[in-house]
Amino acid sequence: MRKTIRKTMGILALAAALAFTTVGCGTEKLAVPGQEKTADSDAWTETEGIKKKDTGKKAEEKKTDSAEKEEALEAGEDEYLDVESAEDREADYTKYQEKKSSEQSAAGNADSHTEKGEDSSDEGSTGSNGTVTYSDGTSTEQDQYLTDPIPEGKPNPVEPGSVEIDKSKPGTCYLSISCDTILDNMSDLTEGKDVLVPEDGVIFSEREVTFYQGESVYDVLLRETQNNRIHMEASFTPKYNSAYVEGINNLYEFDCGRYSGWMYEVNGWYPNYGCSRYQVKEGDVIHWNYTCDLGRDLGQYWEE
Repeated sequence: MRKTIRKTMGILALAAALAFTTVGCGTEKLAVPGQEKTADSDAWTETEGIKKKDTGKKAEEKKTDSAEKEEALEAGEDEYLDVESAEDREADYTKYQEKKSSEQSAAGNADSHTEKGEDSSDEGSTGSNGTVTYSDGTSTEQDQYLTDPIPEGKPNPVEPGSVEIDKSKPGTCYLSISCDTILDNMSDLTEGKDVLVPEDGVIFSEREVTFYQGESVYDVLLRETQNNRIHMEASFTPKYNSAYVEGINNLYEFDCGRYSGWMYEVNGWYPNYGCSRYQVKEGDVIHWNYTCDLGRDLGQYWEE
């Protein structure tokens, strides 16, 4: 009996030993719980960091894209100004200056400023306080912008944007816009544009308008067409250093013949330089007239 009991116990002990050995051999080293959590935590934090970084990058790219679009819009306005709003704003000449070479800019500044702040009658000059100066008629040559000598007693041209506009000093001038010459040349008018021509040819009847010291004829036209919701389109021509009005009320140059287009007159004189180079003064009467014959139908004859 004792032998049987001993034999049974020995078998049980052997079985227990074998079982322990099997479990120990078949188990891999367990990771430390704390280390496992830290590793997982670091991985999560790094992933989130990447996500945050990517999100920031996308936001930055979005911001950059937006800025590029704004720049593109500004670049699109560089060649012409299409006025269809009623906002009261002044023309921005800074972008025009970028079109001119540094040599032209330097020469322009030399011509538009008098030595030691003294007034001069040379073309392209203004008084130190922005007042208009007049030609003495002694010049016999064109200026750098191909402007013929200014007749004696007529205002000298200025550099666009070179004269500071003083909004604290308003003045009064008169403005009108007319295309009545087209009425005698309707057969030459671009098809479908007859509806744009008023019965009396007057787009903007002469009226008193406000200008500010230092403003040009172009500044006044720009503001009044905007305020009265009249279409106007202009482009800047570096060669002549001035804005050129291409169309008003959707009536453009060449719409009524090969010699048609817009001209401006101030106090009965058609200046021989661009409208953004003519500085307005108190009481000026400004007429924008459409010509169908290079000004001849307006009584203007150019010297050959």
